[in-house]
Amino acid sequence: MYDLSSVLDFDALAEVRPGSSILVSGPAMTGKESLAYDILADGARDGDGAVVVTTGDKASSVVDEFRDRVPELQGAQLGVIDCRGEGGSDPEVIDGVSVHQVSSPGDLTGIGIGITKALEGLHDSGRERGRLALVSLSTMLTYTDKKTVFKFCHVLSSRLDAAGYIGVFTIDSGAHDQQTIQVIKQAFDGLIDIREADGGGRQVRVLGLANEPTDWKKI
Repeated sequence: MYDLSSVLDFDALAEVRPGSSILVSGPAMTGKESLAYDILADGARDGDGAVVVTTGDKASSVVDEFRDRVPELQGAQLGVIDCRGEGGSDPEVIDGVSVHQVSSPGDLTGIGIGITKALEGLHDSGRERGRLALVSLSTMLTYTDKKTVFKFCHVLSSRLDAAGYIGVFTIDSGAHDQQTIQVIKQAFDGLIDIREADGGGRQVRVLGLANEPTDWKKI
């Protein structure tokens, strides 16, 4: 089991089944990306592998941000798939981290190939456990339709399930209509829902990872 409760203090996150995929949904500027990175970094400190699929930040920034969170990180622990389409198409190594460049956030086949290579690299380095973060599905949805993104998430979730990894995927709930959000949700085992709290700050609840949804909790 994976314990994510040290990142977010919910009993529902204390024992997350290997292979689970979790959607992190909330409006812009509510810390979804930071939460996803925190979840990966928490595992990396214990030696887990980590894969980051980025549609907005360049790979070198992702590597730097991870090393800030996990100074003892070994390069072989992290794989990055850079989908911004600005770094060419050849794989490269940044500070010991394997980076796969993909032509655009809409190139789901290329992203899938990059993820497979990253998972294989982590497996070859002896990592039996790991976590993947995809930031963000909203960018993908600007390049392709919701049904295609749903199928991609469903296939990727199955791949993570087979590997025993957990996946964390972010989406900007304010950027899409409710029908799109509902379709995408169906590809995931659970949901971390974030909203702005009255009077400032944020509230979070967890759905799908325990028998009942949790109450909203201010963080």
